[in-house]
Amino acid sequence: MSYWFLCGKGKVFGFSCGLRRGFNYQQTFSLVNVKLKWVKDKALDAVIAGERDLRAACNLVSILSSAPDFCLPIYHLSRHRGQLGLPHDHKLSTFIRRYPTIFHESYVFDSAGTLVPCFELTLEALNLYHEELGVIRDNMIDLIDRLCKLLMLTKDRILPLQTIDQLKWDLGLPYFYIDNLIPNYADLFSLFRLPDDRIGLKLLSWDDTLAVSQLEKNVAQQTEEDLKNNCLAFPIGFTRGFGLKRKCMGWLEEWQKLPYTSPYADASHLDPRTDVSEKRIVGVFHELFHLTIQKKTERKNLMIANGLFRGTPLLILGKDLQA
Repeated sequence: MSYWFLCGKGKVFGFSCGLRRGFNYQQTFSLVNVKLKWVKDKALDAVIAGERDLRAACNLVSILSSAPDFCLPIYHLSRHRGQLGLPHDHKLSTFIRRYPTIFHESYVFDSAGTLVPCFELTLEALNLYHEELGVIRDNMIDLIDRLCKLLMLTKDRILPLQTIDQLKWDLGLPYFYIDNLIPNYADLFSLFRLPDDRIGLKLLSWDDTLAVSQLEKNVAQQTEEDLKNNCLAFPIGFTRGFGLKRKCMGWLEEWQKLPYTSPYADASHLDPRTDVSEKRIVGVFHELFHLTIQKKTERKNLMIANGLFRGTPLLILGKDLQA
């Protein structure tokens, strides 16, 4: 399934918010029993499936490009298998041999005298890799801003490296960003040991100029009244064949009119049992999607970060998610 849907579970009356904007907002939140027809988005599913191979191949190119003579035996490449995203039943050597225009195969003896496959980059692949480095250099400011904003979405401006590694392809980060990128911005980022003994990346200072969400930027898509009341609505498009019952659409239209709280703002005053709080949670994930290059990511990338971003845990349905 290539869609996601979020729905409230209960309703609270008498919740007052928006006082700091000079008005009172009475939230009504009635129970909605939603039954969904499961519909696949075949176009998005095909993109996701094809991109897995592309991501694995690009990561292998990055690994080989850092090796002496751009060549490594298969047992060295296998150490990075967890970052490639390949199915567990796929042999790494079989995958690499599918792309002879990128990887050239030869053989070397290991320490036990056994002949093992060794792979190196072809000249064409090496030229493309150098072009990629040029693109990264040209877009470095945007890349750093994306990483800063990602960390600003979290509670303490810090994320485990494991979580960032899951998102680095979608964010456009280089494979070896920790070694080749972070040290160049010591004034912005620092590595910290987390209470669970993992290593995390922390943003050292808050940047107000970056604390503007994509929804706030897209003011042209909002009505004058919504802008005045800060009741910004999310753009919504349903997968073909997917629909909601009339009462659910009515609830959704009313939910869209609720006050919008920026994912970069302090939301500690919001009651987590209300729709206003839920809309803010949706805003956090909407912003996260817009930090990615293609405005989408796989569900597992969000599940691994569950509870790390500002707000409460979110119920997510479907395999692959996009804004």
